This record gives sequence, C-alpha cells and structure tokens, in this order.
Amino acid sequence: MVSRRIVILQIIIRKSSIMKTLRLLFIFLSVPLFAQQGGMWIPSLLEGMNESEMTNLGMKMTAKDIYDVNNASLKDAVPHFNGGCTSEVISNQGLLLTNHHCGYSQIQSHSSLENDYLEDGFWAMNLKEELPNPGVTATFIVKIEDVTTKIMDGITAAMSEAEKQKKIEQNIANVTQTSPKEAYQENRVRTFYEGNQYMLFVVETYKDIRLVGAPPSSIGKFGSDTDNWIWPRHTGDFSLFRIYADKNNRPAEYSKDNVPFTPKHFLPISLDGVAENDFTLVFGFPGTTDEYLPSIAIEQVINTINPARIAIRDAALAIQDKYMRADPQIKIQYASKFARIANYWKKWRGETLGLTKSNAVGIKKQQETALTSEINKKGKQQEYGQILPQFEKHYTEIEPYSLAREYYVETVLRNVELLRIAYQTYQLKQAYENRGAQSFEDRRNNLIERAESHYKDYSKQVDEEVFEALIALYVKNVQPQFLPDFFKNLNAQSLTNSVYKKSAFVDFASLKNLLEGDAETVMAKLNNDPGFQVVSDMADAYNEKVAPKYEELKLSISGLERDYMKALLELSPKDARIFPNANSTLRVTYGKVAGYSPADAVYYEPVTHLEGVMQKYIPGDYEFDVPQKLIDLYKAKDYGQYGENGKMPINFIGTNHTTGGNSGSPAIDAYGNLIGLNFDRVWEGTMSDYYYDPALSRNIMVDIRYVLFIMDKYAGATNLIKELKLVHPKKEIGKSKKKKKKK
Repeated sequence: MVSRRIVILQIIIRKSSIMKTLRLLFIFLSVPLFAQQGGMWIPSLLEGMNESEMTNLGMKMTAKDIYDVNNASLKDAVPHFNGGCTSEVISNQGLLLTNHHCGYSQIQSHSSLENDYLEDGFWAMNLKEELPNPGVTATFIVKIEDVTTKIMDGITAAMSEAEKQKKIEQNIANVTQTSPKEAYQENRVRTFYEGNQYMLFVVETYKDIRLVGAPPSSIGKFGSDTDNWIWPRHTGDFSLFRIYADKNNRPAEYSKDNVPFTPKHFLPISLDGVAENDFTLVFGFPGTTDEYLPSIAIEQVINTINPARIAIRDAALAIQDKYMRADPQIKIQYASKFARIANYWKKWRGETLGLTKSNAVGIKKQQETALTSEINKKGKQQEYGQILPQFEKHYTEIEPYSLAREYYVETVLRNVELLRIAYQTYQLKQAYENRGAQSFEDRRNNLIERAESHYKDYSKQVDEEVFEALIALYVKNVQPQFLPDFFKNLNAQSLTNSVYKKSAFVDFASLKNLLEGDAETVMAKLNNDPGFQVVSDMADAYNEKVAPKYEELKLSISGLERDYMKALLELSPKDARIFPNANSTLRVTYGKVAGYSPADAVYYEPVTHLEGVMQKYIPGDYEFDVPQKLIDLYKAKDYGQYGENGKMPINFIGTNHTTGGNSGSPAIDAYGNLIGLNFDRVWEGTMSDYYYDPALSRNIMVDIRYVLFIMDKYAGATNLIKELKLVHPKKEIGKSKKKKKKK
C-alpha cells in the first residue's frame, strides 16, 4: 500500500539527510513502486520520459505512432463522441465503436413499445438501415500546439486575480480567432496545470452520425446499476455508429447525399486476447480530475459535498425505480435518465470509501508538509509560503456556499424535471430583460423545440413525487440564510400539490400554450404560473445569496491552485511525474493488465468470462436477465474464432488511469491494435479523480473479442465483421521468432 511505503520512507528520511531531495518525489507523488503507471498525458508531448516508460512496459510503437501531425497516427482514429464520451474508428468506412451507455440516449430515442431497441437490440444489415441522430457529433483532433507564451502575454504580478482572468480571456479569444485553420475546422484553447500552460487544439467535427448496431440491454447493460463500478463485471457495453461526410470527406450536416467517412487511420483489431502484464494504452477524452487539491478540499468532499449529492440522488432514484419496475412505458421513458443519475450516485459513494480507505487526506497532508519544507529550504516563503494557509482560510469560508450550490444544482438543474424546464423559462425572461425581444424570440423557439422531445419521456406522476422529496431535503439541509423567504416555513406536500395541479409545466401542450404571444404576454403568464414562481424564487435566492460569494471565493481559490501548481512544478525533482488534470482534451494513459487485492485474503483475477454471466443470470430480472440465444450459444460453446480455450472472455481490468469521458476509449495493445473498450472503473478505485492509488485503481474494459462474438454469432451482423481488419500480432511475432531461430 502507498501509505505503508510512505511510513517506511519517513523512517529512512529521519536517519539520512542525504535522502532529503528524494522526500518530495516519493511523498508528493506517492507512487515509488509504480512509477510507470498512472497519469493522463498530452499526446503531443510523449517523446522522452513517457515514451521510455511505455517501452519499458512492453510497448512496441513509437510516440509518433501515437501522435503525428504530418502522418496518420492513432490520434486520427480516436474522436470525441458527442462531447462526453470517446469513440474509435474501426473500418475504412467510418464505422465507429463506443460504449452502449454512450449511445444509450440515441438507442432510446429510436425505441418504442413496438420497436424496443433497448430490449431487443438493433442491427443495420446495410447502409440504408442506419438511423440518423440529429445533434450527435464526432470530433477529431487535427493538431495540438503550445500557446502559453501568447496567452500569458501582458499578465503581471501586480494585477488582481480578476484582471488576470480578463486579460487571459482576451488573449484566448485573439489566439482562437487568428491561428491558422481550414474553413471547416475550429480552434480551441484549453488550460493545463491550473493555468500554468495553454494548448491550442485544431479540430474537425462531423455532424452526421448514424446508429448502426447495439446489443440488447441484457447484454450491453448486463448487471445495470447493481454491477456499475463493480468488479468482477460481465457487461457487453458497446454500440456502433457510422460517421458520414460530404463528397469531399468533410464535415456536413445530415443529408441523404452524404457518404461514409474515410478516416486517415482506423484501428486494426487483435484476436489474440489479453494476459496478465500485457501492455495497455487507453486513448481518450477524460473529463475532469482534481489530483492536486489540498487536504482540506478532500476533507470537504468526504464529509460535506459527497454526502449531500448522494442523499439527493438516493431519494430521486428510489422513486424512479419504484415506477420503472411497475410500468413498462415508464421504464422506457426513464431508462436513460435513471442510468445517468445512478452513475455518479454510485461513483460518489465508492469515491468516498476509496478516499477514506487509501488515507488520501493523510497522504496529502504529508505532501503539504514536504512541500512546505522545500519552500523553506529554497527560500521561497514570500512567493509560496502563504498558499497553504490561504487554502485553509478560503475552503473553510466557502464550505456552506458550496453545500448550498450542490443542493441548488442537484434539485433545480438535474433531478426535478419540472424545475429544469421552468428554469429554462427563467433564462428566457432574463434574455428578454437583458437583450430584448429578438433574443426572447430565438430562445423561445429553441425552448419549445427541445421541450417537445423532453415531454416524450416525461411522467408527471414520477416527477411530482421526486419534487416533493427533494424540496423537503432542500429546506432541511440548506442554511436558512440561503433559502427563498417562502421556503422558511414551507410544507413540501402542500407546495407540491399546488404546483402539479396548476402549473403549465406538467405537459407539453400546456407549456406551448404558456409560451404563446408576444414577450409581455408571455412574461405575465409566466409570473402567474406556480411552477415558474417556485423556480424563480429559488434562482433569485441562489443568485443573490449564494452565487456572488461562491464565485468570489472560487476565483481566489483558482488563483491559489495556479500558484500551488507552479510551486509543485518548480520545486519537485526534475524526473517527477506531474501530469495535468483532465479537462476533456485528448490524453494517453498507459499501464498493464493486472488483477488486484482490495481486502485481506481477497484477490480478483483480471479477466471474466461468459460463465460469470450464467452464474448471475436471474430469469425476468431487468438487470440480470439473459437472452435465450446467448444461453444457447453458451451451452453449445459456439464461440467461433473469438473464444479462448473453450471459454468466451468478456471483460478485463488494467492499471490505466481513467475517469468519466474515457467511456468508449479504445484499449490498445503494444502494437497499436484494438484489444478492448474502456467503460468503467472498479469500486475501490473510484477516488482516482482526486488520488490515484496504483494498488486499488483499475479501469474496466470490454474484451474486443466479446464485441465481435456478439456482432457475429449473436446478431448475425456479418456485413459489419467484413468491414474490419482482424489481426493476430502475437502469433505473427511468434512465427517471426521461429523463422529467425531456423536461420
């Protein structure tokens, strides 16, 4: 365990002053025995340390094979899927592979009681059967360039934090507008190392993405919420889409005249499978991590923020689950929403357990002590000496505001659907008051268009019960000074009855009628609607009593984080492995296939098989039911070329450092071939967004052979199998070695 190694190291340090320079490296980074694993690295900067580490782990490629501006490389096969997940191109006709849960909303949107693709799966047997998905995108990275000098131009130490941020924003806008690109490309500037580095990304976004294939939820979501974040896992979490382009292979909106996209590179697929200690590279767009937060921030996550988030979603999920189990129509309507809410609810629970178990707070305090020692040793007290005391002050002050913000966001913007729609009309009112009638017209039309789709999957009965439960929690747990005045003596049941009997937000026809008329007429009708009154009072109270102070303190904390990161970069040993936090930009993480031991006398093997599905099988259960055809294939051991030693591998785990956004990321072998599809992390390691512990942190991947088995033997989609390039790199290497020996 990391914490035990630190204790041993401290004893050595006390005995030898020669070891002082190693103290910061070992205590701060906390990964002395796993120095080649963990981290989310910028692909354009892999040459040097990262390339050496990957080679030592068994990689046979070069850094240029992964990222190259002038030649096709792995980056050209890994697009950002719809802004939230990762995907990979697996054929020369733009066939796109991602997770089932990443394509879940699209699968659901095409489903009905008559054609329930969630229940039965969907497979297009030719191009004409592929289904369009308006609004879905696939974004490729064309080029990455360091523009730190340009972004920091004109920044001085004498500036206030607000002045610095304003100047930085101006510089970002200028670089974005003036940097060269093609007309169909886009420039984006992103910050790294908490504002100590800035990178320009040139991207191409394709907008005609069609659904090609998806297994039934009994395969693609097997284990559902019970198994989510859990190992061992037995889930075929994949779906297939296709990118379409115009006749010049460039991005275009949907058109029947568009043609399948021809990629610069697509991933060959290895049929050789995986074994313990095999090299794994996961390429993707991890969302957000905070690996360098101070100990007091982690304490707040454990003791204040996560408990609030979990309690709110506990209540919402229990109500939704009750209705979904009783009504097939509600089950379809709420399937995607329930999965989205449950995903991070369970993650936060595991995260809290992992942070506690790994002693993350204690380790970070040791790191802070070591950094303070280094600051004093180098005479940097004036520059960095007040950072940690200021962290303590600001985090203590922001805590009640952060708690109030979490309750507001989780209640109004995420979990009560009536409030979420009503909040959009609150924004409509603000647009009218601040920008006039034209802005009102534009927003109203967009709102009505979005709302029509929303109400297709809305149940007044479900939402009413969620509203009552969450408003009661809001009143109970948000400090009184942050509440709307009428909340202070509120009866949640009485308010709920009034809102859901009288508000126009309970169905689409009423809402559409509410929004008809000129701006003044609509505003008058809104102000008389009880649903709008509730959200308006809640939003006004938040915007007046919580947001200003929260944003003020958050800005100060952001400045401290930048200076803290600068201190770490400056004062850590030259070979320290300090990687930038995730920010939804393209990253590489590398490691090995490996089991782990989460508790005394417990060891988890790194690979699961179809036998495990049958052991978990519960007929008729919505989480653990199994299609009859899969049972028949299992009994016959009819695995085709995809099985191994009479068994069908399903999932495997590795030491790759992943997070949300890495869903759908390709797992790539030492030679650049696809071996799996990332989709989750283990329960014990979900704290890796704040603290990566190599003893516990494991990412979970679908074995690509299971994906092919389902496509081929289960679905009969041989038309798709024929598109793929299937290879045997291990066997080919073995043959080459034998030939050399004969010579």
